Amino acid sequence: MPAKQDVVKEISRENERGNPVVEHLHSQTANAFVLYANYKHYHWQTFGPLFRDLHLMFDEFALEVIKSGDEFAERIRMIGQDPVSGLRRMEETAAVHSAGAGASMREMIEEADANLMLVIRDMREAARIADEQNDPGTVDLFSKMVQVHEKHEWFLREIRKKRDGLTG
Repeated sequence: MPAKQDVVKEISRENERGNPVVEHLHSQTANAFVLYANYKHYHWQTFGPLFRDLHLMFDEFALEVIKSGDEFAERIRMIGQDPVSGLRRMEETAAVHSAGAGASMREMIEEADANLMLVIRDMREAARIADEQNDPGTVDLFSKMVQVHEKHEWFLREIRKKRDGLTG
């Protein structure tokens, strides 16, 4: 049986800054913060015949995504690194972009959906890389969180199919 110090050294060496698993965790932490800000923006800017449903949906999405950001940041700490922080650094690290102003409901939903497709693709890739690096804890985290985002994307995709009050 290997000594405890050897196991700790091996795990921390694998998770050094620049390791692709760590980089994906940073990216998803940042994505969560940008998505949270976007969802709150959409929540506040919702209008039209579907106001109540969309207003509540975006608030639910915001709550779920901010929890995911915390999970990613805690995982980064667990494996020996410091999570990305600061609004400017979050936006620079994120793969998704901040919501634009003055958009129609349809444009906001399309923007949210496009961002989710990026996140889902990145999380699937991150899970594969974490698995290749024998990091089951991170694989599990990405697997759980990708399901949250896939559900959000499904809701948005279904709304986009309809022509029931979303203008523009």
